[in-house]
Amino acid sequence: MATAMAASAAERAVLEEEFRWLLHAEVHAVLRQLQDILKEASLRFTLPGPSTEGPAKQENFILGSCGTDQVKGVLTLQGDALSQAIQDARNHVSQAIYLLANRDESYQFKTGAEVLKLMDAVMLQLTRARNRLTTPATLTLPEIAASGLTRMFAPTLPSDLLVNVYINLNKLCLTVYQLHTLQPTSTKNFRPAGGAVLHSPGAMFEWGSQRLEVSHVHKVECVIPWLNDALVYFTVSLQLCQQLKDKISVFSSYWSSRPF
Repeated sequence: MATAMAASAAERAVLEEEFRWLLHAEVHAVLRQLQDILKEASLRFTLPGPSTEGPAKQENFILGSCGTDQVKGVLTLQGDALSQAIQDARNHVSQAIYLLANRDESYQFKTGAEVLKLMDAVMLQLTRARNRLTTPATLTLPEIAASGLTRMFAPTLPSDLLVNVYINLNKLCLTVYQLHTLQPTSTKNFRPAGGAVLHSPGAMFEWGSQRLEVSHVHKVECVIPWLNDALVYFTVSLQLCQQLKDKISVFSSYWSSRPF
């Protein structure tokens, strides 16, 4: 009995020493790694802004369709014309970096629960950042009309066209809706369409004093390599957070009741 108790005490001492090392050394090593990765991710969201030395930098994107109509075009972005499309993701990344920076090398974690709480908070921000790129907003046609995207084109688009530009995964997508006016004498049952990422022909909406219907839809897109880089950084960071959580949880019977 005494031998078994001594062995159990020795095993516990070894486990407690391993956990102490995990809590005081490996946790900070993982936090440093996460900060480095997320700083790289944050750089991917830095768009060129206006310069006092000359015109804003332009970026050209060659867009093409994957359907049978083979629509192609070149979209030129100048300055921060589309910065809002990625601003939310960048803000979430910045918040994750802030959370990690508040636990620098001088900070001593006292319990595993404290580490898990930090990882959950960081993972929440990273998940929101990733979702912002992987889940385009669902908009109604009046919301698209009011967004100002159609008015940003030069030369000005015809009044019977409506345009939406959005990010989906690592792609820049541009959708053009061709509209026609429903006459007061129309026998069609007017039913305004709800929100959607992509509206179909036949979708109806009211804009001002007019009732309009989508007659044709054209969608073109192109891959943006730095968006793909950002998504990879998010995935790797989330995996690191989960791995650290798993390691901490192995010692749950020890850290749940006592600090180190």
